[in-house]
Amino acid sequence: MITIKHLSHEFVVGKKGKQTFIPVLKDISFEVKEGEIVTIVGRSGSGKSTLLNLVSGFIHPKEGEIWINGQKVSQMNETKFADFRIKNLGFIFQSFQLIPSMTAFQNVELPLILKGVSEAVRKKQTEEMLAKVGLLDYQDHYPGELSGGQQQRVSIARALIVNPPIILADEPTGSLDSETEEDLLKFIKELNTDLGITFLIITHDEKVANIGHRTIELKDGRIIEGVLA
Repeated sequence: MITIKHLSHEFVVGKKGKQTFIPVLKDISFEVKEGEIVTIVGRSGSGKSTLLNLVSGFIHPKEGEIWINGQKVSQMNETKFADFRIKNLGFIFQSFQLIPSMTAFQNVELPLILKGVSEAVRKKQTEEMLAKVGLLDYQDHYPGELSGGQQQRVSIARALIVNPPIILADEPTGSLDSETEEDLLKFIKELNTDLGITFLIITHDEKVANIGHRTIELKDGRIIEGVLA
């Protein structure tokens, strides 16, 4: 589902003529197979978030290739990748990234609006998805009226609403207490087992890393370990 080939990236600091190039990722190669949960671990500054941003298409690599679901995405322009993203990728963020002025229903419905789905179909699918994550009774609540765990479930519902084959998660339990974290990890495993969704998860949390079929460790921008979990 995801193939990374000799991926390298660097950030440029300073003005033209006085620029410093800071390497972040150095010749990264790995694959994520269909139906796998793969977790990426490493200390702060190891390149985890940069890697996820590259796979997401929010930044473009300096070198190497990224293939997702059989398509080479590393050379797509922003417009083409945006269209590809909404059909193939779902996202779960540590900070939930919900729109505070929108209700839970409206937040989950938004990707369907962007996809051009009719209002009647949107209503049906959004209500079904909120029911699936146990929040149908909270559909008219705004994010500020929900607990952290409930907000993360709205975020997951939004990620799932377009039936993506792949979900990318960035520290998905980072803002949750331990009990809510356990519930969320159980839910992620159920989504993987029942729906066959492929997960690539960035984390520094050992509990999160342990739900992966494989764990890949980054250190100073390089893979230093790839073991069966």
